[in-house]
Parts: sequence; C-alpha cells; structure tokens
Amino acid sequence: MRIVSLVPSATELLFALGLDSEVIAVTHECDHPPAALALPKVTRDALPSGLTAGQIDAAVRARTEQGEAIYELDAAALHELQPDLIVTQALCAVCAVSVEDVRAVAEQIDSRPRVISLDPRTLGEVLGDVRTLAEATGRRDAGVDLIADAAARIDRVRLAVRDRPPLKVAALEWLEPVYVAGHWTPQLIEYAGGIDLLGMAGEHSERRAWEEVAAAAPDVVVVMPCGYDAPRALEEAHRFGDRLAGLGAGEVVAVDASAYFSRPGPRLVDGLELMAHILHPEAVPEAPSAPLTVEL
Repeated sequence: MRIVSLVPSATELLFALGLDSEVIAVTHECDHPPAALALPKVTRDALPSGLTAGQIDAAVRARTEQGEAIYELDAAALHELQPDLIVTQALCAVCAVSVEDVRAVAEQIDSRPRVISLDPRTLGEVLGDVRTLAEATGRRDAGVDLIADAAARIDRVRLAVRDRPPLKVAALEWLEPVYVAGHWTPQLIEYAGGIDLLGMAGEHSERRAWEEVAAAAPDVVVVMPCGYDAPRALEEAHRFGDRLAGLGAGEVVAVDASAYFSRPGPRLVDGLELMAHILHPEAVPEAPSAPLTVEL
C-alpha cells in the first residue's frame, strides 16, 4: 500500500503500526519518528517564517476568516505519487491542509486513493483512531497491541496518583492571546491527578483573559504553546513572565507540546506520564522528558 500522511500525528501512528515502508510522503512538519524527515514533503507553510506568537495568531485569524488555509498542498506531487491511501484531519484548521482540498485533489488522481480523516477530540477517540487506521491498512494485530500497551500505561499512571490530593492546573496552549487547552488535555490532567480549571474535555481550546486565569487560582501552570518544543515554550514563558507571575501559582513549567500534547497520536500517553510527573513527582518519578521550570 502506498500511503501519504497529511498530519504529523497520523505519521507517528502509521510508523507505530509498522507501516514505515509503506508511507511514501508526509508533511513539512512531520518530524517524528526521525525516519519521517527523509520522506518527500507534499505540503508547505503559507505563513512567513519568523513571526511572533501574536503575529501568528493574527495571520491565522485573517486567513481563516477569508476561507484560506495556512498550509498549501502540492497537488502535482500527489498526482505523481499515485497513493492508495491519504490520511488527514478536519479537527483543526490550523493543523493541516483543508480536508475538502484533499478530497478534491484525490478525486482527480488516477489511483483514486481512499481519504481517511482522523478527527479525535478525546483520548478515547485517539485510541479509536488507532483501530480505524489499523483496520484500513491491514495492521489489526499491531493496532490491538498498541491500544493494549497504551491502556496499560494509562492505568498505571491513574493507579499511581489515585490517593494523591489533586492539584489545580491551568494549561495554557497559547500566550498571545491566552488560550486554554481543550480536547484531550483536560483528560490527561485529570488522569495525572489534577483538576483542569479552565479547559473542557472534548471541546475546542478557548481564548481567555489573563484575569480569568488568575481568578481560577491555579496551583500549577503548564505552558504548552501548540506546536512548540520545550525551549520555545520556555522562551514564550519568559516573554510573559510578569503575566505568569501574576497568576500566583506555586509552580510554572514549560513543556514540549509538539511532542506530548498538541498531536493526537501515540505520544499522548507520554504526555500523560509527563503531566503526572509534574503534578506528583513522588508518585511518578520518571518522565519521558524533563519539564522546564519557569523562573519568575
């Protein structure tokens, strides 16, 4: 099977299912696993490089209001590749090429590829997408194993923090302006022994005012700008150090959102383990990556 992935989380999932030899092209943002970096790219960013977080937000708003995507699809390359399957998503207009554009191009390709759109809003739906993609690619047994392993790891974390007093958490997915994380992140926080003060599981991320975040009185603030790694998240946190200090939290940390929270793929379970380590390090002493403490 010849597979093209148009979303990083799908690329990670395809590789986790053992389909690396069948993935023939990915997006310009597919950076995990490292082998994906060597594959042909069939998308490009429509936004200029070097923008600040505020400029990115303004540019995204302007393009989406005009019905324009922020990613461009290389239709000519897709025609040359003649894929059998294209995997994309419609959950977030900021995260991938428009699914309508993908379907329109697919209809013109001689191989008539099947288009699967993975659009999970919760952790359970992410695991459901594992089953969907595994069945579509003939990797049912690998999908069963992947889900079983994820479920076991989730259960271990929940058991480890079960008797710990829950901490109040504010998960900030963007700082200019402030967005609180939604979708699966509130679930990860709950399973990790916390209470998400502002986000709603299964719902879109929401824009809030700094004053609203402060009024919620978080114990812990997790800075997780969507698509940023930990050093970039820490840089953003320092830019807004005064605002973060004004929230009155006992701890502020920056994390690699791109790896562990933004993408609805296999590494969300790593994100759960990281979140549990942040909130209850005595119960979960090991984490896939060390959070960066924000000194305020």
